[in-house]
Amino acid sequence: MAHAKILFTVILGFVLLSGTAYGQTDPEDIPDELTITLEEAIQIALLNNYMLRQGVLDIEMVDEQIREAWGSVYPQVNASGSYNRNIISPNPFAGSDAGGLFNLIGSLEWLAFNENARFDDDTDPISLEEFMERQQEGMEAAGISRAADDNPFAVDNQFELGLSVTQTLYNGAAFAAIKGVRQMREVNQDQFQREQQTVVDQVRNAFYTALLSQEQTQVLRSSIERLQRTVEETEASVEAGVLSRFDLLSAEVELVNLETDLIEAENQSELSIRNLSLQLGIPVKTRVHLRGALEFDDQQMADIPGVEDAYRRALEQRPDMSRAEGFLDLLEVNNRIVRSRYRPTVNAFANVGYMGQVPDNRQVISQTPGDQFGFTSSQRRFFSNSYWDPAVSVGIQLQWSLFNGFQTRSQIQQSKIEMRQAEIDRELLENNIYLEVEQALNDLETAHKRITSQQRNIEQAEVNYENSLRRLAEGVGTTLEERQASSLLDQSRLNYLSAVYDFLTAMSRFQQVTGEPVNEHYQYPN
Repeated sequence: MAHAKILFTVILGFVLLSGTAYGQTDPEDIPDELTITLEEAIQIALLNNYMLRQGVLDIEMVDEQIREAWGSVYPQVNASGSYNRNIISPNPFAGSDAGGLFNLIGSLEWLAFNENARFDDDTDPISLEEFMERQQEGMEAAGISRAADDNPFAVDNQFELGLSVTQTLYNGAAFAAIKGVRQMREVNQDQFQREQQTVVDQVRNAFYTALLSQEQTQVLRSSIERLQRTVEETEASVEAGVLSRFDLLSAEVELVNLETDLIEAENQSELSIRNLSLQLGIPVKTRVHLRGALEFDDQQMADIPGVEDAYRRALEQRPDMSRAEGFLDLLEVNNRIVRSRYRPTVNAFANVGYMGQVPDNRQVISQTPGDQFGFTSSQRRFFSNSYWDPAVSVGIQLQWSLFNGFQTRSQIQQSKIEMRQAEIDRELLENNIYLEVEQALNDLETAHKRITSQQRNIEQAEVNYENSLRRLAEGVGTTLEERQASSLLDQSRLNYLSAVYDFLTAMSRFQQVTGEPVNEHYQYPN
């Protein structure tokens, strides 16, 4: 069974490290039962913790914002198109004498005909009425009918297609924004690294808490086993008349109390496992078993630096300090963006258009060569060049806000105020870091002293319990003395476990406040 659990962990590790699109594991790939060490728990959390998965998406969001910022300086290409159907079109010459010009067109043709007739012996001049009648007869003979339309300027269908290209030549705000978004990515990356350190600390604490609950439960089980033997021995002594029934009842009551404590401890242990699963980012229904124990290594204290050295290390390593510096740089970029509003923006543009004025009646009436009153007709194509015309234009556009009511000046002052506020926040962070480092070192020292004290206390409690057993076997001791010695031994062991737990969590906290890089010991998603 142990080998199967180890194999399960190896397989899970491979699945977790391969990950999915965002680095996390598909919940369906996680087995229903899992045995892990602290190192494996941290590996799982760095890939699957909910907060870190959100952080990965934040970085991906900034990457897309960087691409969006670059898009503002790339060529902008836009296409447009429109179609109008003119049901009724206005006559641009309505209400003016210009409309009479169209009546003169026929008169001009008649004058030209008579002028030619003067030089042609075979042709006689005719009146205007006769000229118009003969034209009408010629069209009817050719089967041509003119469209009855009082508005010769009416166009039934209007089309417009266009393509425009704009290229930024100079835009100070756009270029500064690109740098700003890049700086934002560095700020988010620092934030993500700090979140990783926080998650590692939380996982350690959850893992240690689960171990403490399990070992406290084991101590209670051992105590119950000893007390059960005591109850059995006391019952035999009562039957032999050596001890009173009061001694038996006292032992039985104490046993029931311990069994109740064990039930509560087991529930607490199960709850701590669920909390660990939540920190790991895996389904809480997964049955997680822990491999490891609460152990203290005195060498750990030898590697702990003093307050000043630890503080300098924290300032150098903590990503939130880098984030504070990066935020100041980001505000400086924002200041440049605001200042760029004093300068113009210059764009080059090119427009290509294609416009169509297409009537429903596309009939073309032509005069027969050599016959003044002979006519033919034809139909123009929909896309005839007579109806469609291209248009091309290029140029440079400049925009410059010369005065906007001192808004830009006020925005620059606001930006400077934000920078001063950020400097104050950085100074506050430096002082908070010093207090956090100092408190972490104090907690480590306190826990170390408690461990040393409880180690001696356990040794004395074990000697005391062995003496009580020997006295009881020799008949000079009592079961009450043995129970008291057993209880003191259990309490000493619990106190020692609690001290080791406090030391380990204080050590984890010290590593977190000094900004120990996660990637020095663990793999994590880039």
